[in-house]
Amino acid sequence: MDNRYAKMWEKLNLDLSGHDALLEVLGKFYGDIYLSQQNRLRGAEYLDFVVSEIHGLRIKELLQARERGQKVIGTFCIFVPEELTIAAGGIHVGLCAGADAGKEQAEKILPRNTCALIKSFVGFKLARLCPFFESCDLIVGETTCDGKKKTYEIFSEYVDMYVMEVPNKKGPGDRELWKSEVLKYKYKLEEMVGREITKQDLKNAIKIVNNKRKVLQRLNKLRGNIPTPISGRDVLLVNQISFYDDPVRFTEKIECLCDEIQDKVRQGEGIVNKDTPRILVCGCPMAVPNWKIPYIIESSGGVVVCEESCIGTRNIRDLVDEDGDTVDEMIDALVDRYLKIDCACFTPNEERIHNIMDLIEEYKVDGVIMYNLLFCQPYLHEAMKLERILNKKGVPVLNIETDYSMEDIGQLKTRVEAFVEMIGY
Repeated sequence: MDNRYAKMWEKLNLDLSGHDALLEVLGKFYGDIYLSQQNRLRGAEYLDFVVSEIHGLRIKELLQARERGQKVIGTFCIFVPEELTIAAGGIHVGLCAGADAGKEQAEKILPRNTCALIKSFVGFKLARLCPFFESCDLIVGETTCDGKKKTYEIFSEYVDMYVMEVPNKKGPGDRELWKSEVLKYKYKLEEMVGREITKQDLKNAIKIVNNKRKVLQRLNKLRGNIPTPISGRDVLLVNQISFYDDPVRFTEKIECLCDEIQDKVRQGEGIVNKDTPRILVCGCPMAVPNWKIPYIIESSGGVVVCEESCIGTRNIRDLVDEDGDTVDEMIDALVDRYLKIDCACFTPNEERIHNIMDLIEEYKVDGVIMYNLLFCQPYLHEAMKLERILNKKGVPVLNIETDYSMEDIGQLKTRVEAFVEMIGY
């Protein structure tokens, strides 16, 4: 046990022995996947530090913020506007989990064929393994799939839940529905903090979140160079950390990382040779500590050059228009920006197909690996459609269905190695 934080974790009512065991396993897992990399960037030290302190110093910061009167808002989805949370003086943190921990507890209140992401965040809470849950004043869900919708009904018995309704289509009436939900979330935050969100509050918050997205856009643009200057697993880690760390600090640190990458690009240096097969991973989000797929790909002769997911381009592609001068204008800008998200919850969802084809061209992709969580119906359905489209266009594609367990690593590695070898010719 880390004695620096033992009293804090005990006060948060964590299962201390279970939490210690989890951190021990994840520490070894992290070392094998990340610290074993050769010629890693110096800026990656920030990533290592954040992960090492993700249940320690970061939780301490959240608790200190609460003591100052700030509200901590936990979320599961990129549809919940971080700009409004920050405008209300709050702190926005992600709660999705990417490990099997607590699965037995989760399956006592959820069907066994629930997707791994949902069972994971429920399991982390019920098994008392996640200090982020215990540090939140409010947990905000969204109706992006039936599994989440029904889970939130049950989960609200264990946490203080608030749910935003996301429309299934993108017509004028759907926009009005979504705008009403954004406004209701704004009113909820104002009720919590006891004051109205001002024009300047919202303008500053939009700029903070836009700057975070801009630096991630810069990172993605740099990794598009040949040879690739940063590993896909490190970029995935950057994107994952963006949901936990302070946004201003995060932006500054990743700007420094990008400066280092820019120097490597100028010198023509990369972490692999220029002929290494370039892989686009698309589909379901990969929450911490779900690093399985990029690790398999990059230990099988390929390199991940882009992620088309909620922890990837779907989260950072679009900025909020900063030209609004009133709260109403800025709310409209938020509504429009968030409705550009091409989540598989929408029907039809042709824009996602177009976005994927653009990424294939922009990142000079040699092959696409579609990552789908078992029982995630929206993305499993779209994966079958996308596979047919990519086959017609002559784009090599491998469709993977898996969960968070390690039991299928050998099988997946065999399939990925064969795919990488095929596209490498």
